[in-house]
Amino acid sequence: MAEITLLAIAESREGFQFDYQGGAPICRTCAFRHACLTLDPGRRYVVTRVRPVTHPCALQESEAHVVEVKAVPRPLVVDARTAVVGSSVETGRYACHRLDCPNWSICAGPSLPAKQRFRIERVEDGLAECRIGRTLKRVDAV
Repeated sequence: MAEITLLAIAESREGFQFDYQGGAPICRTCAFRHACLTLDPGRRYVVTRVRPVTHPCALQESEAHVVEVKAVPRPLVVDARTAVVGSSVETGRYACHRLDCPNWSICAGPSLPAKQRFRIERVEDGLAECRIGRTLKRVDAV
């Protein structure tokens, strides 16, 4: 069964990828919140099908399409000891303020959840650069 949500018309096209951040306060009173707020915050999704149904969206202040989505792997950094393909790891934002680090957005960036469980699909060779000295590996996880 496909997961569904609502997306702004401009974003409603097959292949569009987004990181779901969760609902905004205005979404709490929306009549369509049970269709729209079903995804896991912090996960990356891709639109697989755009349905011909639209609903009003108070957050977007426009119409929104009903779309089918599936979770796709997203790049993350995890402790090198836990970076094993097929394993399930709990990770989230590391405490880091080194915005000049090339891995900051997938390590401590605001699009990451505070803590969430991911399944590792691929592990990159070598260690990921960490400007505060952690031993990390880059992975793709869903």
